[in-house]
Amino acid sequence: MSLRIWTILGAALVIAACSDNRGSDARIQSVAVPGDQELAQGQEHLSSSTATSSQAAIKVPAALVATAATQRANRLVAERLPISDQSDFEDARRGFLAAIEDGRIYADDGRVVWDQSAFSFLENDAPPTANPSLWRQAQLNHIHGLFEVTDGLYQVRGYDLAVMTVIRGETGWILIDPLLTKETAAAALQLVNDTLGERPVTGVLFTHGHADHFGGARGVLSEEQIREGSVRIIAPEGFEEEVIAENVIAGPAMSRRAQFQFGSYIDASAVGKIDSGIGTALSTGRIGFVPPTEVISETGQSLIVDGIEFLFVDASGTEAPSEFMFYLPQFRAMHTAEVAVATMHNVLTLRGASVRDPLLWSKKIDEVIRRYGDQADTAIASHNWPTWGNGEVLEYLRNQRDAYRWIHDQTIRLANRGETMHEIADQIGEPPFMATDFATRGYYGTLNHNSKATYQRYFGWWDGNPANLNPHPPEDQARRMVRLAGGSDAMIAQAADAFDEGDYRWVATIMNHLVFAEPENETAKGFLAAAYEQLGFQSESSIWRNYYLAAAHELRHGLPSRDLVNLVNPDFVRAVPTGDYFDVLASRVNPARARDGHALDFTFTDTGEEMSVFISNAVAAHDKSGHAPKPDHIEATPLTISLTRADLDDITLGRSTFQEKLANGSITVKGAQEDFGNFLSIHDQPDPLFNVVTP
Repeated sequence: MSLRIWTILGAALVIAACSDNRGSDARIQSVAVPGDQELAQGQEHLSSSTATSSQAAIKVPAALVATAATQRANRLVAERLPISDQSDFEDARRGFLAAIEDGRIYADDGRVVWDQSAFSFLENDAPPTANPSLWRQAQLNHIHGLFEVTDGLYQVRGYDLAVMTVIRGETGWILIDPLLTKETAAAALQLVNDTLGERPVTGVLFTHGHADHFGGARGVLSEEQIREGSVRIIAPEGFEEEVIAENVIAGPAMSRRAQFQFGSYIDASAVGKIDSGIGTALSTGRIGFVPPTEVISETGQSLIVDGIEFLFVDASGTEAPSEFMFYLPQFRAMHTAEVAVATMHNVLTLRGASVRDPLLWSKKIDEVIRRYGDQADTAIASHNWPTWGNGEVLEYLRNQRDAYRWIHDQTIRLANRGETMHEIADQIGEPPFMATDFATRGYYGTLNHNSKATYQRYFGWWDGNPANLNPHPPEDQARRMVRLAGGSDAMIAQAADAFDEGDYRWVATIMNHLVFAEPENETAKGFLAAAYEQLGFQSESSIWRNYYLAAAHELRHGLPSRDLVNLVNPDFVRAVPTGDYFDVLASRVNPARARDGHALDFTFTDTGEEMSVFISNAVAAHDKSGHAPKPDHIEATPLTISLTRADLDDITLGRSTFQEKLANGSITVKGAQEDFGNFLSIHDQPDPLFNVVTP
């Protein structure tokens, strides 16, 4: 998946002791353009919380009901695709051995952290409120339990977003990708031991650095095993750096968007969350981190782990910056990690990340075919279910390869013809095999947004049209659009007509403008929410559906009361390099409050580390010298702050504050303490629940 350590330094970061500084920033206001003030004054009525009489006469569409247009669109999908094909269901159920009773997993405090029973509605036929192709995928991911792939090779599926593969070694269990959370991983291993006989864990492999593939490691390994390093823990080269560093700086924004992508706040139901494409949902237990004891650095490298041979293929730079696949000759099985799963993946995930390389992705799958295609009787992955039979495995891998190559080549072909990002997304079309191969359909990634991502990878965010080089920000543009349309009444009337015609994309476009101009206009929000719902009900992609429905929910019910996507915990915080802390701090310096000349020397008395920080030109520079660099033109005596890394971790986790640590003597400051307070105050506190669908 594309789950990252979104909030590893979240809202409780080092600046937790600072006051909330969300006020206006006098130094970095947007530049006014002629007419802005007059336009804003002329649009004051747009902030009214009540609709006009004309708007009141227009009935807002009913919530959570599929319109005739949506029902027709979903019916056409069912007619176009072989929805009734049962071969995938046969594969998903093959080798079933046992299941966790009622599909529920609990934390130590009794809280439910996983509940497949909440998705029992999937046992019914597809309703009008769901794309029948996505419903079929959701039904497949809903199948849960322990399954035998072949003698000695097993998978536990349906108890987290990812799949845990289990291999019977000579003396114990070798586990691949121990799920997202400690609780689900422990329950999965317990199911294995209860069913197949108890054995020790002798090896753990992390295929890549997304948290749903390693976060449950502490549920299958004891603290003693971790401390002593008595169990081999194997990961691709760069794994630890990816886990700790990737997306740390942008964590709060990614976390907020992930709430939409995974539908964190919408209930599981036929009109709500039904799936996540690569699995049912995210578990909500405790995520941990255990560093590897060995790394795989290149294709062709082999290891014998508890008597089992692994032949590795480096897949770094495809679905993740650090990733491997491997062939198991003893089982004639190919494990494709998350490079090939039973759906199209994301070239750029909706929560945000670095754009991936679909050309390299295609070539890595081709490399697997060339190396092991004639040997593999089974293909297994980190998500979904296996494929059996050499001919079937080859077809599966070839279609996966060609899907990513299609995205790349067709995007570039159309771009070189002069088509822009959004034009390409509407024109790219499907390769013929997608009409019958469900494993290449867009239940997670889509041809639409993957082509846009590929365009972005080559050409950036801009389409080359100078009109789009520097448009007005959304709220300013929205006010102008409302005026251009002849006012909000005219826009509502246009939205009502478009809604009746089933043109929900246009309703969303014009009502988004109106909501950003009139954030309290309930009629506009109602039409926008209704349009999002219909788009969600029609979406074949689970994450498009989740995003649309979560947006509709916020328009109708407001922001959630708390951030549910929070991965800050002691295991991660301890693992964050000290330099990364200061990179994050530097990215939160508010220029309006920064004062040149702040110079600080930090000494960590337990680790022996030193870090120096200096503020110049409203930019925070830091190095490990222990002596803050001081430009000649500024006279400043550096403060010296002594603390332990454990103190910093406590502050990050919200267990304490700088003020409390100063008061009890845990932190000492040589120099004026008020200067240290001033340094802390120049940092903005991230907002984990900032507005997305409203201004």
